[in-house]
Amino acid sequence: MRSSSTRAAAPKPPPAWKPPTRARVLRIRDRLREIYGAPLMSPHGDPLAELILTVLSQSTNDRNRDVAYLRLRARLGTWQAVRDAPLAEVEEAIRPGGISKVKSARIQAILAAISTGAGAPAWARRGQALSLDSRSGALRWLARVPVEQARDYLTSLPGVGRKTAACVLLFAYGLRDVPVDTHVSRVCMRLGLLQAGAPFEQLHDQMLALTPPGEELELHVNLLRHGRRTCHARGPDCGNCGLARMCPSRALLSPAAAPRRR
Repeated sequence: MRSSSTRAAAPKPPPAWKPPTRARVLRIRDRLREIYGAPLMSPHGDPLAELILTVLSQSTNDRNRDVAYLRLRARLGTWQAVRDAPLAEVEEAIRPGGISKVKSARIQAILAAISTGAGAPAWARRGQALSLDSRSGALRWLARVPVEQARDYLTSLPGVGRKTAACVLLFAYGLRDVPVDTHVSRVCMRLGLLQAGAPFEQLHDQMLALTPPGEELELHVNLLRHGRRTCHARGPDCGNCGLARMCPSRALLSPAAAPRRR
């Protein structure tokens, strides 16, 4: 019988995740800036267009998303028409964007919910504030309330989660929110910036906490670029990664690329 002293030692559990220090976040931000530059993108001021565009972006690439969006606007013209059209017509218009059956139903449900005015401030429901015409003030009241209130309203809409809400608030108005998509979450978890396995709601809170105020767009865009170009889900290019020396996951992902110990 084997004695207890000769039994293999149980593997040590991984250390508990700790939020990154500000200095570490800034070092990573600076390195990403060296690689990709500082993105210049002014808020475009059309939250409804951003909302629909973000729905169309799910499970597809940017090119197919844009084709689907332009076809939808060209064929139906106004958001009222999109809301009221036969579902099959909306589905056909956005087919290039993929999973068009799901997205078409979601878009119409969102537009129907917005047009009721439910959940919007009383002053925003007056006049044409909730008209779905692209020239109107639909959802533009979001920039006049606290970010938390705007986020809560958006996430109350059918099928709208934290990532979609963050896209609307950040890209339409430059407000303090940071979208966490699959690329951003993957890169951040590998770098130890976000807690691996945490639910997306929690990841958004963590991302917001670590992002320096005023740098929401830059950090999001550059992390996204890094996930698309280098830190792939399968076969990350650790050997050519500009963040490799800062990455605690490097040895696990690419043992051959890990620095040798002397």
